Amino acid sequence: MNTARQLRDKLDHARRLLDDGEPTLAELAPAVGLSASHLQRQFTARFGLSPAEYLAQRKLGTLKGALREGSDVSAALYDAGYGSPSRVYEGGAAKLGMTPARYRAGGAGEQIRWSIADTALGQALVATTERGVCMIELGDDASVLEARLHDEFPKAQLDRVDAGRDEFLAPRLRAVADALAGRQAQVPVDLIGTAFQKKVWDALMRIPRGQTRSYAQIAQQIGHPRATRAVASACAGNHLAIVVPCHRVVRSDGSLGGYRWGLPLKQRVLERERAA
Repeated sequence: MNTARQLRDKLDHARRLLDDGEPTLAELAPAVGLSASHLQRQFTARFGLSPAEYLAQRKLGTLKGALREGSDVSAALYDAGYGSPSRVYEGGAAKLGMTPARYRAGGAGEQIRWSIADTALGQALVATTERGVCMIELGDDASVLEARLHDEFPKAQLDRVDAGRDEFLAPRLRAVADALAGRQAQVPVDLIGTAFQKKVWDALMRIPRGQTRSYAQIAQQIGHPRATRAVASACAGNHLAIVVPCHRVVRSDGSLGGYRWGLPLKQRVLERERAA
């Protein structure tokens, strides 16, 4: 067996151990026959996450799945491996975008105000929690846009505000409309995703207007140089059109790659930003 294959097998073994328990790096390294520093580097290179980040994401995924299925919050926290509610409320709530109790079964107990408005890029559904805008969906069919919101938060309190006439929603709707029109705007956001997704989305929001980055460059920037496909997946999972500018990410050869809201719109927005 060659050296590269042996290394892959050891890394796959490390991942299985992380899937089955919560070993520390110091425990994991001797179990797979690598030094801690070598395991850290190679695991991150292969899977796009450090062992600790992989474990955290697995636990969060387990928690979210249990909450979606209606499990008791305390039981879900324990089964996911958090040990105590304080552990997830300290770190997990930020990753969920809301507390576990409110994320349970699709955001039950969460109040989300939303409206559909005509913008420079067509119809846009804008939804916001008390922390910030959590969804900006574009499309031609208002019923499809509303269905996407219900799919994401099926048990949240979803309050539609006609034409955005609401002291809370109205200024956020105006800010989003400005952003979609290509004007400078400060849009408070509530990013709801995994730790890795949020790391990618944060990197996207630092790309200057009029410039692009490749998926590989974003992967390099966030410290996961081999996670190009994971970066592309995080871009595809973005629910905040334009404000989280996944349209500024292209393939290494300069071609557009994919875009949740269609390549013609991606091309149009990029040309507008370059011209500005």
